[in-house]
Amino acid sequence: MSRFWVLFKSTAVRLSALYILLFAICAATLVFYVTAMSQRLLSGQIREAVQQEVDVVRRAYDLGGMNALLRAMERRTRQPGANLYVIAGPSGDILAGNVASVQPGVFEETGWTSVPFFYQRYADSGVDRRHMAIANIFVLDNGLRILVGRDLGEPERFRVLVRQALMIALAIMGLGAIIIWFGIGRNALRRIDRMSAASKKIMAGDLSQRLPVGGSGDEFDRLSVSLNTMLERIEKLNEGLRQVSDNIAHDLKTPLTRLRNKAADAIDTVNEDQRRLALDGIISESDQLIRTFDALLMISRVEAGSVAAEMSPIELSTIVADSAELYEPVAEEAGLVLTSSIEPGISIQGNRELIGQAIFNLIDNAIKYSGDAKGGEISLKLLRRPDGICLSVADHGPGIPADKREDVVKRFVRLDESRSKPGTGLGLSLVEAVMELHGGTLELSDTDPGRRDGRGLTVSVIFPFKPA
Repeated sequence: MSRFWVLFKSTAVRLSALYILLFAICAATLVFYVTAMSQRLLSGQIREAVQQEVDVVRRAYDLGGMNALLRAMERRTRQPGANLYVIAGPSGDILAGNVASVQPGVFEETGWTSVPFFYQRYADSGVDRRHMAIANIFVLDNGLRILVGRDLGEPERFRVLVRQALMIALAIMGLGAIIIWFGIGRNALRRIDRMSAASKKIMAGDLSQRLPVGGSGDEFDRLSVSLNTMLERIEKLNEGLRQVSDNIAHDLKTPLTRLRNKAADAIDTVNEDQRRLALDGIISESDQLIRTFDALLMISRVEAGSVAAEMSPIELSTIVADSAELYEPVAEEAGLVLTSSIEPGISIQGNRELIGQAIFNLIDNAIKYSGDAKGGEISLKLLRRPDGICLSVADHGPGIPADKREDVVKRFVRLDESRSKPGTGLGLSLVEAVMELHGGTLELSDTDPGRRDGRGLTVSVIFPFKPA
């Protein structure tokens, strides 16, 4: 019983109950409306048929007198399904006709009877059985009263039959609606129970759990998909937090130790020049740590979505062109050539500061890891593609093996080959976070797939088509 009340408290069941109630009211109204309309239509047809009979009888009397009237009435009473034909005296006594008796007072009025009246047939003699009819009564010039009427038994049976059929149909539909109501309610309750069970496991700390999705695409599935997306986001943030904690413990321990040793050396040294060099090294190490923490804070802000409100229309083509112009002298100092191919007039909705920082990181990485060979080329391209707006930075350095590309976008992850280079291992992590904020993607591929050595790396960021 308690489960029934839980079922009844669900929104789906309450809405179903409301729909059933409204359906019942509409169906009942329809039953009475159809019945009344049927009765009105039949009454009109009956009155029209009786009026035609009255005209025939009047015409017979006008043409042949009383004898013609009697012959016409006798002939018409022998027809199947004959109407009521009665000749009564001025006092209402029945003189001739196919009716044994009529309800008292019927002959006191002329024209259409105001209400149906009862009558008995000759075949009903000795049996207490009465029939209902309506009639049109007119008076001849000799004072006789003529009644022409129609039995209401068949129309009444038709009306009852129509009402019964509609009531049965209503009952069947109502029963089916109740069965469907309970079926939908129980199904909804089972789905809610499954969602509650998954929620309890999630609240217990198992963020890998997901709410069930039935595949029907209804509101429960849409809610589950939204919550699952949120859970994936939370799980990813927690995983990132754990990863950052581990990486800070491992990767920042070395520079902090080095910083402490340099400070100790500066204290112990007597030579002023050596002390100054030691202090300069301490400042350099401190600046690198500050840059590392600034990058971490930037990534945290981006992943938390705190800068999402700062989105505005920006000219991406101009930002890329300015970045290429800024880094061209840096590339020349490294013995490299920075070329750019930028499609003009590309605008997006985004955060100018974050996109600019992401572009700087990509170009800086390309310059840093292009190898020691002089005269290498770094290619910067911006163009529209069918899948979005693509910004790519390609170098011709050693590249990154395909099985390690998922790792290099993680925080503090640096391949063994690149540990001799300055850096924090946060550049691509920031780029990926910026692209997730803008609804885009980050792709890594070989610049020269056919070469075994020096295949290079092409980093592409793809922005979705959105009006700026």
